[in-house]
Amino acid sequence: MIRTWRLDDSRQTLVLASQKDHLAEVVYWGPRLPDEEDTQTLTRAHAIDVTGGMLDANPELSICPEATRTFPGQPGLVIRDEAGRPYLPKFCFSSESIGENSLTLTFRDQSGLLIYCAQFAIDTETHVIEARASIECSQPMHLHWLSAPVFPAPQLSDEMIDFAGRWCGEFQMNRTAWSPGVRYRENRTGRTGHEHFPGLIVPCRGATNATGHAYGFHYGWSGGHRMAAEELPDGRRQIQFGHATRIETEAATRFSTATLYAMFSDDGLNGCAVAFQRHLRDRIVEFPDPARPRPVHYNCWEAVYFDHNLPELKDIAEHAADLGAERFVLDDGWFGMRDDDTRALSDWEVDPRKYPDGLTPLIDHVHGLGMKFGIWFEPEMINSDSDVFRAHPNWALGSEDQILGRQQMALNMALPEVRNFLFDQVGKVLTDNDIDYIKWDHNRVLPMPDAAQTRGSYELIDRLREAFPSVEIESCASGGGRIDFGILGRTHRVWLSDSNDAVERLLMQHNAALFLPMVVTGSHVGPRTCHTSGRVMDIRFRAWVAAQRHMGFEMDPRELTDEEAGVLRHVTSWWKENRSWLARADILRLDSADPAVIAEQHLEQGGGQFVVFAGKAETSSQIAPRPLRLTRLSPDQCYRIELLNCGDAPGLSRGDQEIKSEPMTLSGAYLMNHGLTLPWSFPETMWVVKGELV
Repeated sequence: MIRTWRLDDSRQTLVLASQKDHLAEVVYWGPRLPDEEDTQTLTRAHAIDVTGGMLDANPELSICPEATRTFPGQPGLVIRDEAGRPYLPKFCFSSESIGENSLTLTFRDQSGLLIYCAQFAIDTETHVIEARASIECSQPMHLHWLSAPVFPAPQLSDEMIDFAGRWCGEFQMNRTAWSPGVRYRENRTGRTGHEHFPGLIVPCRGATNATGHAYGFHYGWSGGHRMAAEELPDGRRQIQFGHATRIETEAATRFSTATLYAMFSDDGLNGCAVAFQRHLRDRIVEFPDPARPRPVHYNCWEAVYFDHNLPELKDIAEHAADLGAERFVLDDGWFGMRDDDTRALSDWEVDPRKYPDGLTPLIDHVHGLGMKFGIWFEPEMINSDSDVFRAHPNWALGSEDQILGRQQMALNMALPEVRNFLFDQVGKVLTDNDIDYIKWDHNRVLPMPDAAQTRGSYELIDRLREAFPSVEIESCASGGGRIDFGILGRTHRVWLSDSNDAVERLLMQHNAALFLPMVVTGSHVGPRTCHTSGRVMDIRFRAWVAAQRHMGFEMDPRELTDEEAGVLRHVTSWWKENRSWLARADILRLDSADPAVIAEQHLEQGGGQFVVFAGKAETSSQIAPRPLRLTRLSPDQCYRIELLNCGDAPGLSRGDQEIKSEPMTLSGAYLMNHGLTLPWSFPETMWVVKGELV
């Protein structure tokens, strides 16, 4: 007997099938099939007639591969009974629940000990499939590993793309060739991590940013994940995502994965990017006031660090407002006896030495300048030199001799008394002060991974969100150490990296656009001399790189010359004038013929206008600029093309190019097939091109 189920949108079809009441498997996932396709025939066509000589039939590559079915690869579930004995279930079909664009399948273990449930939902507008799995046990069990529903990987793929990184170097792309065995990545730091972003792109042969087939995955969990991309001995391939192994420390009767977001693209990596960007922005992030434009952000960290002085902060705020800032964020150093990073974390009371009249004088001053006010917290952390630690040393997570991170320990967020304390302390600051925004930091990895820690942090943020619904929250974790769709279901912005180096940011933002839209991605104009790299960069380059995302400043604005301030005001004004359509634009990565040029095209939904940011990260290997092909334009329509910063052309750019002096009108066919020839430029510069449908 064959049971089949099907989910469709305009782009893709997902077909699952169960034979002999075994666990379902994905027998087709790719371009949209005809409505009249016979899925039972398709399932039979999926069969393989050779086993390699060891078995008489191939075991299913199911949504939760079972060791009891002689499956030769990584199982989807590893579980033990309360005594620690391995338990090997064999699941059989129990029930189905079919909704509009959704499917829930339930399977029971033959012994009656376990129930496995898989849920699928397809979003017909964003083209993202949401999948999650759960296990219910009739007695307490110890979970080692549970994969979200397993998807097959395409045979016509030569490589996979995953993401690594480090502090000040997030979102680095790795390309790994498929080969027999497992590409296994596991993040056991207890947070999403700079090192192992939970995402995977599987391009089919020949795919580029703009063309070809590709499959995208993201696991929306903030507590560390495991990914296994495996090629079985028979050549089939599977993709598994789930929580990091062994992070459920207690026996329980129910376990569940986070949501795995998966999608198929028929127009290259950009199809994955647009699906994830739109799904995150339109389905996951819940802005307190969605109609309010994203405000230009100012953060004082790299201006003052811990040295808070009220007259100086007021002066800085005045300069920031003059440049166009609309939100002022007071960073670390305002509470307890916090003069450096060795003390006072968890003592969330305003420091009377620095603020004898509380925060009100500064907040009133900021509001008087027309800006909103935000503040920094790191609620999940504690210093041993703090009043709270001296009163509650047992609240710290981990052993007494643990290695500290940034001179601090983590609080045990699984403890209700810890969460209650933090809710009261953070809540009092928000109640007593007119605060619009929280920068929520997480500056160390955990001493050991523990799923209860992540669930506790989620519970605290959810509780604060309910109590203070108008307050926006930014997820920061030493920069980009906690960026995922799980935390973004509770927050509204991410700090992509602690690096404000525009060269480094250019590539990080470019890669992160495979998953993140403009509205959640903070990008700031840093100091003339970058504090994390020592690189000295022109204000034009710094400003335009920040204008690619949610724009802000993070430096002492008093260091700017009059000319630099004028440039920054101009770019900020341009960003404000265009932010309403940019907020909903699709960020498209362009396939640059020059490896030195990192370029992207922000295309308005509907295609009426776009802007191209073409940043030059290093010296080109050839003399003449190579044309830059655009994408997703209407080939038979014409576009008015204007180089917005033509005045930045250097003296060595001597050729008589019309684009340097006046707008041009070109067809979409020309722009996509030949490309736009931009003027010659130095490294660490940016060309910005505006296009409008004529």
